[in-house]
Amino acid sequence: MGMGRYRPPQPKASPYITTQGYEALQRELTGLWQRRADTTKALSAAAAEGDRSENAEYIYRKKELREIDRRIRYLQKRLPDLTVVRERPGDVRRVFFGAWVTLEDEAGETCRYRIVGADELNPQAGYISMDSPLAGALLKKGLDDEVVVHTPGGDATYCICTIDYGESTD
Repeated sequence: MGMGRYRPPQPKASPYITTQGYEALQRELTGLWQRRADTTKALSAAAAEGDRSENAEYIYRKKELREIDRRIRYLQKRLPDLTVVRERPGDVRRVFFGAWVTLEDEAGETCRYRIVGADELNPQAGYISMDSPLAGALLKKGLDDEVVVHTPGGDATYCICTIDYGESTD
C-alpha cells in the first residue's frame, strides 16, 4: 500500500466560541448562500455557452460552487455544536476563555493575545485558539505568573502582565 491520501483525523476543536466569533460565522453562512445563488446563475449562463469541456468559466464556476457547498456544509454542522461563551469568568484575575492577555518575554518585549475558539483563530488580530500550546500554558494562570511554553523551537518563558475581559480594544 503506497502513500495513500490517509490523514490522521484532526483532534476535535473545542466547541467554545465568543459571541462576536459566532455572529461572524453566521454572517459568513448568510453571505455564502448569497454567493451560492450568484454562482449558480453564472454557472447556468456559462453552461448555456455550449461545449463545457473547453469552457473555462463553466469549469471555474463548478469548482467555486463545490467550495461554497463544502463550507456551507461545514458551518451547518459546526454551528449547532458550538457553545457561545457570553459570561465573564467568576475570577477575572485568572486567564480563561475570552481573556486578553499581555505577555512579556525574556527580552522585555510584550505581546497581546486573546484566547478564543478554534473557529475564530486570527493570528494577525492576536486571536489564538484555546487548543494551542500557548493558550494551554496560560489557562488558569494569574497576574505576574511565569509561563513556560514548549514550542518546536524550544521553550519560551513569559510573564503575564495584564489579563482583561473587555471587548477588543481596536
